[in-house]
Amino acid sequence: MARINLLPWREKERRRRQRDFFIATGAALAAVLLLAVGVRLQIESMISAQEARNAMLEQEIRKLDLRIKKIEKLEQTKADLISRMNVIQQLQESRPEIVHLFDELVSSIPEGVFLTSVDQTGSKVEVEGRAQSNARVSAFMRNINASAWITDPQLLVIENKDQTGTGLSHFRLSFKQQRVSADAEPEIGLISPPERRLVGEA
Repeated sequence: MARINLLPWREKERRRRQRDFFIATGAALAAVLLLAVGVRLQIESMISAQEARNAMLEQEIRKLDLRIKKIEKLEQTKADLISRMNVIQQLQESRPEIVHLFDELVSSIPEGVFLTSVDQTGSKVEVEGRAQSNARVSAFMRNINASAWITDPQLLVIENKDQTGTGLSHFRLSFKQQRVSADAEPEIGLISPPERRLVGEA
C-alpha cells in the first residue's frame, strides 16, 4: 500500500493561514487607524467650526455691549435733562410764590409789630421780631391763619418787654407757605405804608 506524506502540504497550508492572518490583522489595523484619523479630523473640523462660531458670537456680544453702553449713556443724559427740566419748572412755579409770601407776610403784620429776620427752609418760614405787646403777636398769628398763602403759625419763643429791657416783647415764630391754585389765587394788592411794617422797620 502506497504512503502519501502530507507534512509539506500541511506546513504550506499553515504558512498560508499565518500569512492570511497577518494580512487580515494588518488590514484591520490600517482600517482602525484610518477610522481614528478620520474621526480625529472630523472632531478637529467640528472644533474649528465651533471656535469660529464662538468668535463670531463674541464679536456680536462686543457690539451689543457697545450699544448697551451707548443706550445707558443716553438714558443717563435723558435722566439728567429731565431732572434739569424739573428744576427749571419748579423754579418757574416758585418764582411768583416768593412775591406772594412777602406780600402776605407784610399784609399780616399788625400795627406795633416789626420783624428783624426772616428765614425760609422749603415751605417752612421762621421769623423773629419785636412787638409792643403779646397781644400784637397774637394778632399777627391770627392774620397768618387768615391768609391764603401762609398758614399754621406756631409761637416758638416770646419774651415779655419787662424781661428784654427794650420796652418791646421779643418773639420768634414759624409758619408754612402753601400753594394756592390758579383759580383761587387772589390778586396781589398794593401795600399801604401806614397799615404794614416792612422787615427791620422800627
